[in-house]
Amino acid sequence: MFLSKLVLDPAHPQARRDLGNAYEMHRTLSRVYADSPESPPGRFLWRLEHNGDRLADDCATVLVQSATSGRWQCLQELPGYVRALYPDKAVAVGQLLQPGRSYVFRLSCNPTVTRDGKRYGLLREDEQLAWLARQGRQHGFSPLHARIGRSERVSHRQGRGGQRITLQVVQFDGLLRAEAPVQLGQALVSGIGHAKALGLGMLSIAPAHG
Repeated sequence: MFLSKLVLDPAHPQARRDLGNAYEMHRTLSRVYADSPESPPGRFLWRLEHNGDRLADDCATVLVQSATSGRWQCLQELPGYVRALYPDKAVAVGQLLQPGRSYVFRLSCNPTVTRDGKRYGLLREDEQLAWLARQGRQHGFSPLHARIGRSERVSHRQGRGGQRITLQVVQFDGLLRAEAPVQLGQALVSGIGHAKALGLGMLSIAPAHG
């Protein structure tokens, strides 16, 4: 797995467009992981970092987790789009994940429940935390402590004049314990929950110390 960090300039026209529309951001990042403009991109997850419920005013940080390294020259060819780029830090997932070890984590996601064939966003904090616990059982971890730093309804339009979709977006920060490293590793690579193309579902972890 590879980790990359981009710091974008919100004053740049294309960066401003991408930061305002998750579909556009995903389309731009897809170019990085495609072998050619005609080929589909490799698997990747991304997240626009928030401080609580707001973005920084002077810059914007995007984190990316990918199965392969990226073709970052696609973005470097856009003068001023990227202020700083820290690409393709290799992570040995098998070495990182140890059974019973604790990790600090962040997960921005779309907690939902399906009733009568329809998917509904979960609005109450107790429902959201219960959803996280269920995801842990499914993906090989136990949440030891979780704080909701962001919970809001977010609307995105799919391209110009496309359909508008509204999602409940929740950011969890806290501490988890690895129960089944293989399953947890799959969750790191594949993501958790729905709307991954919209910058959701990426689980970030780091070993807890002390």
